[in-house]
Amino acid sequence: MTEYRRILLDGYPCQVVREGDSLVAGDGRVVAIADAIHLPPVEPTKIICVHLNYDSRTKEFMTKLPPAPTYFHKPITALNSHEGDVVRPRGCKWLNYEGEIVIVIGKVCRNISPAEAPDYIAGFTVGNDYGLHDFRDTDAGSMLRVKGSDTLAPIGPGLVTDWDPRGKRIRTLVNGVVKQDDTTDGMEWDMNYLVADIARTITLVPGDLIFSGTPANSRTVYPGDIVEVEVEGLGTLRNVIVEGPNPIRTDVGAQPSESEEVISTAQGGDWEFRGIRTPSKDLYPSLVEEK
Repeated sequence: MTEYRRILLDGYPCQVVREGDSLVAGDGRVVAIADAIHLPPVEPTKIICVHLNYDSRTKEFMTKLPPAPTYFHKPITALNSHEGDVVRPRGCKWLNYEGEIVIVIGKVCRNISPAEAPDYIAGFTVGNDYGLHDFRDTDAGSMLRVKGSDTLAPIGPGLVTDWDPRGKRIRTLVNGVVKQDDTTDGMEWDMNYLVADIARTITLVPGDLIFSGTPANSRTVYPGDIVEVEVEGLGTLRNVIVEGPNPIRTDVGAQPSESEEVISTAQGGDWEFRGIRTPSKDLYPSLVEEK
């Protein structure tokens, strides 16, 4: 396996290769990992995310998987990096982490089979599919502001090639405490399937990202929290939650809300309204198995 990273080197973006605790540029310059200013390891044109994939997450939402995956899209302006601050806008309360493994496309990909998909995957990185659930009441269909607000798609620290995703452990820690813990064996659809499924109708190009789903126990985090996503063989993505410098404007658009659906989704089922409705009704309205 080889791990590539992108950092600022003498003020310019530079691709480097990890060698132990050091990062080595093509011209021989060496930077200690501890001193590096990280950038996202790739520059995508698209960030595509699968809704449900892990069995533990499906059970948590008291629902069942559809016959095939469903997806949403994050704008590229949501992209963030290892050690980058994740911004919770002022006036919002319900920001959740979702630790994930991210597929990185390596070459133009269209209309391929799952068996062919590995030839089109450059490698993998770690991601955190943050969700700003304060906007779920207005954007539950598109997930645009929920999942696409600025800084809510950190990836990194590097792009790892020749990594086998089978049977790998994924954990999310908040302030050093494990919150999510699962393995890729709990995924319904593997990486190759996801790539081939999307590429049936959408051309994927080098650098494009596919977030492959999160395990159970996504929960709310707050300014000052340190969130780390660890993936066996890919490393640790670390981010700090901060409060944004500006409040959500009140003179335009829908405002942040905290309805039953917002709170129940953010709290992952530990909600007061269990007897009224399930959080999955708005998340995946066509998939809900009524209880």
